[in-house]
Amino acid sequence: MQNVTPAAPVSAGSGPERPPPGELLRRLRQRHATDPITHVERVPPRAGIAVPWPTWAPEDLRAAYARRGVTAPWRHQAEAAGLAYDRQHVVVATGTASGKSLAYQLPALSTLLADPRATVLYLAPTKALAADQLRAVATLEIEGVRPSCYDGDTPRAEREWIRRHSRFVLTNPDMLHHGILPGHAQWSGFLRRLAYVVVDECHVYRGVFGSHVAHVLRRLRRQCARYRPATGDPGPTFVLASATSGDPADAAGRLTGLPVTAVTEDTSPRAGVTFALWEPPLLPPDPAAIPSPRPAPAGSAPSGSAPSGSAPDGSSSGSSPSGGRPSGGPAHEAADLTQVRRSALRETADLLADTVASGVRTLAFVRSRRGAEVVATSTRRSLDEAVPGLGDRVAAYRGGYLREERRELERALLHGDLLGLASTNALELGVDLIGLDAVLICGYPGTRASLWQQAGRAGRSGQEALAVLIARDDPLDTYLVHHPEAVFGAPVEATVLDPANAYVLGPQLACAAAEAPLTDADLALFGDGAKDTVAALVEAGALRQRPTGWYWRHRERPEVDLRGDGGAPVCVVEAATGRLLGTVDGGSAHFLLHSGAVYLHQGVSYVVDSLDLDDGCALVHPEEPDWSTHARDVTSLSVVSVRSYVDAGPVGLFLGEVDVTSQVVSYQRRRIATGEVIDTRPLDLPARELRTVAVWFTLSPESLATAGVDPADVPGGLHAAEHAAIGLLPLVATCDRWDIGGLSTAVHPDTEAPTVFVYDGHPGGAGFAERAYGMASSWLRATRDAIAECGCEHGCPSCVQSPKCGNGNNPLSKPDAIRVLDVVLANLPE
Repeated sequence: MQNVTPAAPVSAGSGPERPPPGELLRRLRQRHATDPITHVERVPPRAGIAVPWPTWAPEDLRAAYARRGVTAPWRHQAEAAGLAYDRQHVVVATGTASGKSLAYQLPALSTLLADPRATVLYLAPTKALAADQLRAVATLEIEGVRPSCYDGDTPRAEREWIRRHSRFVLTNPDMLHHGILPGHAQWSGFLRRLAYVVVDECHVYRGVFGSHVAHVLRRLRRQCARYRPATGDPGPTFVLASATSGDPADAAGRLTGLPVTAVTEDTSPRAGVTFALWEPPLLPPDPAAIPSPRPAPAGSAPSGSAPSGSAPDGSSSGSSPSGGRPSGGPAHEAADLTQVRRSALRETADLLADTVASGVRTLAFVRSRRGAEVVATSTRRSLDEAVPGLGDRVAAYRGGYLREERRELERALLHGDLLGLASTNALELGVDLIGLDAVLICGYPGTRASLWQQAGRAGRSGQEALAVLIARDDPLDTYLVHHPEAVFGAPVEATVLDPANAYVLGPQLACAAAEAPLTDADLALFGDGAKDTVAALVEAGALRQRPTGWYWRHRERPEVDLRGDGGAPVCVVEAATGRLLGTVDGGSAHFLLHSGAVYLHQGVSYVVDSLDLDDGCALVHPEEPDWSTHARDVTSLSVVSVRSYVDAGPVGLFLGEVDVTSQVVSYQRRRIATGEVIDTRPLDLPARELRTVAVWFTLSPESLATAGVDPADVPGGLHAAEHAAIGLLPLVATCDRWDIGGLSTAVHPDTEAPTVFVYDGHPGGAGFAERAYGMASSWLRATRDAIAECGCEHGCPSCVQSPKCGNGNNPLSKPDAIRVLDVVLANLPE
């Protein structure tokens, strides 16, 4: 437990004058004997460029904005708004707090004022963002607009009124998919007059989720066309808002299926930001952790599965050094290494306590739900020890909370009742958090776009701000904090999505047919592969072909999960009272809610009594054990087909379909204080099967022998290279480490050679493996550099250990991983 020393007398209801970012950073870095800061980047302030209001903007609307302090738009706002008002599809891709909301509000509200029958549909990826935008539109007090949220939290008694009377409906893709489109007849009037569709934070729609949303938008366009008179009406205009990203026009075009113009020059003013890269210090060597090399196992070395077979947010039931899934195993309970870095979760909690004690309003982004709870709980405890009651001004915010809890936390943050908040990326998106002074980012969030979105939460009212990226003990984070040019000098990634993915296209065509029979004209709307996919659905008995089109054959609607989370949410219920505590997505339930798992909710600890997957319910009881729980799984993989390959002599590079089978088989209990493994307990949970896309490379045994890799060390070298390659893939693809999985083996039965596989963790693939295949040389070069530049001797979590290894991080050989990658890079063409 840290000691918190407030910078000035502080009480639970007030705080000292906040220090400027440079002074605050100086105080924070003094907590360690060695300087944890590897780089400080000063992002200079920027003046804004304002332009006059467009002549078409009604005077009433200008006056409404003036009452909110907006006297003129910035140039990029006016440019995007003008394109939209001229009925051109547009995406505005500018920085955080650049006023993208006005770019779509201005043409939409102007049209609603000019045409009393017109309507607007707004889509946000999160409920928090939709609620924030509702507040923003409502405070303009435009007569006759009647803005309303329509989502899963909307009481049923209000839904009919919204359908009939609201002209500005705010919702999310999930409700559009599950509620509005299936009930399109009830929305016929709204869809007939729909003038604008606003897609906010569209860079979030990537991978499988983005591919699903792309077809939901096509289904929306289809229904709009059905209810409009056949007079050449082009349908609603799409206005998209995105964080700065690579090629936003192309990504927006693939998302909507329409030609889209991009506005990318940010002309808003920006306060200066001090951005620090922070590497937690090494912990003192543990004399009990003695290296214990063992013979390599005869089989393969999986690194655990990705979201369809693991917790997609990387959460575990306790705080491990890498903040993710455990690296130990039943037969490998002693660490292979003598020194590891301090946990990023603990470091973030200490920094959050220090900033709150200094009166600095701070938002800490944490990768997992469990991690957000751990950081908030630890911070509260530290603050209450220093100043009783100050801990009450810190809370956690994450998905899975009930609606009332979320709204109260948002209100408390907006009104300053909270000084510190530990949040998952639920608050990354454009929620207007006025007056935040600092942002702590616990672990690289997976993409540069997300990194800058999170950093941009601070300084939103114009003041100087501080952002700190706290590195986790893993290859990518370690690489980035020692290569600041990869953070500050590299372009933001392009958004990856693949609407042609057959595992997405088929279910979406089934949904479209259930809404209204499909016609030949409809198939062109859904793009390449639609005709073949419909034929496959007919053959499978899902659709029936008639002269008038293809009809859905079943009474029940297709069950399609947009977010690919692996099933319906599982309810967490307190057994003694029947109280609903929250929910966990189906894909994570095997890891987070198995029998015996420790579950945290708002700082209160519970232990799971039972998990009923059929009923989607986990029963828990309150308990404060001195141990945490860590689920473990096993994985196998087989090659189905090869799409493309590169023959590079002794090295082969492949892209193709694979079948992955994974199963959670046990969990460890570990002492919270020491990390000591108490025991490993078996679990009886069903296996999960996944057909997906993988990239893999093979090497000839002769090339490895020539490079100096002893046959006995081949498994360890491949395994270590695989771990590092998975960790570095987000550097070249817009994925998260938990979106992908891997497996390595000295001889795979399908390749008959030493092989390393890296696969997408979603059915049908998410486009990440294709990106890795196309950039294999750059990706593997960065992987090799990350391993070679790490200062450890035998390998550590910063280079080759994986927090989600299903094989206990054994065997691993850092020197042989470098030799393996040298062979690949020497033969693979650039």
